[in-house]
Amino acid sequence: MKELAGRLTALDPDAGAAVQVIAYFDRLAESRAGVEALVRGAAVLSGVPARLVDSDRLVRVRVEADGTRRDTDLPPDPAWPSAALTPGGSPALWLERADARPSVVDAVILERAAGVARLVLDRTRGRAPLHDPALVETLFDASAAVPARLHAARRLGLDPAASFRALAVPDGPPRVLAAVATDAVAVGRAGVGPAVPVTDLPRSWAAARTALRFTAEGTAQDPGPRVVEADELGGVALLAGLVVPGAEPPPDVRAVEAAAAEAPWLLATLHAVAVTASLRAAAAEANVHHSTLQDRLAHAEHLLGWPVRTPQGRLRLHLALTMRRLTRS
Repeated sequence: MKELAGRLTALDPDAGAAVQVIAYFDRLAESRAGVEALVRGAAVLSGVPARLVDSDRLVRVRVEADGTRRDTDLPPDPAWPSAALTPGGSPALWLERADARPSVVDAVILERAAGVARLVLDRTRGRAPLHDPALVETLFDASAAVPARLHAARRLGLDPAASFRALAVPDGPPRVLAAVATDAVAVGRAGVGPAVPVTDLPRSWAAARTALRFTAEGTAQDPGPRVVEADELGGVALLAGLVVPGAEPPPDVRAVEAAAAEAPWLLATLHAVAVTASLRAAAAEANVHHSTLQDRLAHAEHLLGWPVRTPQGRLRLHLALTMRRLTRS
């Protein structure tokens, strides 16, 4: 192969380089190299960063052109040269080359690296790992023995040495995300648990379910965040233990509901005031003029029975809106 590459290089440099690329990835396949080694090879050979993202198997690897691994949550640029792991599939391997058209060598690098990566992932992670409800239930069951949870994790294709997050959604099965795969959160309401080892996923699952209660639909009648991470709640998470869904709402929540019935714009306006740093920012968030916002807030304070333009009033408002989501969840 080396002699053939030398002869081809003399005739056509690209052809010679392509043969060398094929030989390189063949050697990696024979040595049973891991996914990171394959992505590193693609980066070093191409001279630009390379990344592989397989959401089904919760794999995310990015390597710089100098061989240094440096993962990122930023999405790939659709303009980058890419290859799918399976014929007809979505792109999963990218070369971060945006300054020039992909070369013949780039195409060979992508094709060979993707092909070997598919074999490695099939061997080490299996196919479509997180679709067995019984195994996922075992993974999140705090009463299950640790060996049983580890066995479920291996059957699901999860690396016992890695960290993962639990994901809770209103009307769907629980999911597991890689610790850095927050971009895999589905569109819609979702609570995301903290990153933990696989044996501690029951704790992440409990936190994800609590975080889900703090989410909203993100509409004018139910304003608020659609995705909430448990790590960001801090002490506010304690409210979840005090406000029981379906019970009699606290007085401030009843006041907000009564005021909202009088003024359809009220909830979105109050949410803007609660989550922004100033009234001018709130006006921009609510898409109204500053003077219009002042008029609305004067009317809202009359309906609510307390001021919302003072620090204490804004805190009371924020708590009332948060408790409203907790009572409705």
